[in-house]
Amino acid sequence: MESSSQTAESSPTLIRGMGLRSATALNMIDMIGVGPFITMPLVLSAMGGPQALLGWVLGALLAVCDGLVSAELGAALPASGGSYRYLREMYGPKTWGRLISFLFIWQVSFSAPLSIATGCIGLAGYAAYYWPGLETVYAQHDAVLHIPWAGPLQASWIVTPGTSIAVAICFFTVLLLYRRITAIGRLTKVLWFGVMGTIGWIIFAGLTHFNAALAFDFPPGAFHLSRQFFTGLGGAMLIATYDYWGYYNVAFLGDEIEDPGKNIPRALLLSILLVACLYLMMNLCILAVVPWREMLQAGQNNNGLYVVSLFMQRIYGAWAARLVTGLVILTAFASVFSLMLGYSRVPYAAAKDGNYFRVFARVHPIYRFPYISLLALGVVAAAFCFLRLKDAIAALVVIRLILQFLVQAIGSIVLRIRQPELPRPFRMWLYPMPALLASAGFLFILFNRPNWQKEVRYAAVILLTGVIIYMIRAWKDGQWPFGVQLPAKI
Repeated sequence: MESSSQTAESSPTLIRGMGLRSATALNMIDMIGVGPFITMPLVLSAMGGPQALLGWVLGALLAVCDGLVSAELGAALPASGGSYRYLREMYGPKTWGRLISFLFIWQVSFSAPLSIATGCIGLAGYAAYYWPGLETVYAQHDAVLHIPWAGPLQASWIVTPGTSIAVAICFFTVLLLYRRITAIGRLTKVLWFGVMGTIGWIIFAGLTHFNAALAFDFPPGAFHLSRQFFTGLGGAMLIATYDYWGYYNVAFLGDEIEDPGKNIPRALLLSILLVACLYLMMNLCILAVVPWREMLQAGQNNNGLYVVSLFMQRIYGAWAARLVTGLVILTAFASVFSLMLGYSRVPYAAAKDGNYFRVFARVHPIYRFPYISLLALGVVAAAFCFLRLKDAIAALVVIRLILQFLVQAIGSIVLRIRQPELPRPFRMWLYPMPALLASAGFLFILFNRPNWQKEVRYAAVILLTGVIIYMIRAWKDGQWPFGVQLPAKI
């Protein structure tokens, strides 16, 4: 049978069809999505008051530190797959890098669909403002699997009318992405204007109706540096980290970006700066209109999270609430669109190298995009739409922190040591401080939260099963660590 490299040579190549504007727009709609519109009650419930804004401030600083890492790597190693390519080069493409990059792809099989599913769940949550019956619970189940020496693995599944909407959005997005990248670039700009218009209206409404007494109504002891404060801050930063994620999405499209050595760092850092300013302004404006205690109750109940709709209803009335709800739904869809586009290229890149299942390397003969990877991603994301939003976000963030961001931040230093001569069109500022600060921030989020063991167990199980699968494939194909590297087989 053909090797994956032979398949790649005979396959159509990708198109460099996205410039700086399209790449920045794609990153921004990916970062914004539905996250800041629906997670504010969750952040408030973590810290118990408007001091939760500190979580977004620190989350922005963490995004900048890790963004500098991704900017350097994206400019030096521009290719489809992003972190997959980086990890392979950092730790050795024929030794540890092969294992670690495979583990990255393996965790993407879980974290990428989770990320897409949270956007779809959030979209359905806002649709519940129009049709409250969408939050009616038809069935729910809490499953527990006891693992010796590790503890229980817990998962909660829920079925509501909104679940069917979330699933439908997954499949509709796949349908829209089933086309050339040049057409997608034009569509991205249209979606960007919708996203910016929505946030601009929210900020304008908040600034013209700003109530400082509500915005800064801190509860007693809000900033007392106790264990409870730092535990709450860790929980708030976990949600904020989810809200900021997406700044690295442009790196996954390295083969489709014009002049990637310049445009990847520029698009990445520019999107972080703009989105951080928008988030802080928007959240402060909402706190100045809607009492935080009302949002706190929604966060604890994990429903009725459509705070922007309530915000507009208080200022302008029902018509504005209905209009902004539709705009938020458009924003959520734009994020799902961007996420599915970027993540569909990651298994494709690994499969081309023979380090993942070869079927994912197939490129559509006419439209020239990795269609098998896209279809598989959509199906798995639809399955994850049955999770609760809060649980899906926590599982997503912890899995990604352990199996991607920590090893990548540390690996950027390793790559500097191993390959000092590698051309780097962009170098992270104040090296190595951004990589070290990013690692410290990720560790703080992992272990300073209530019930942090729950999601860490998920990550540990995914890591262990990934190692086992890799070792079986490597033994079968005579690859590292069992022998010389041979062409990959099915």
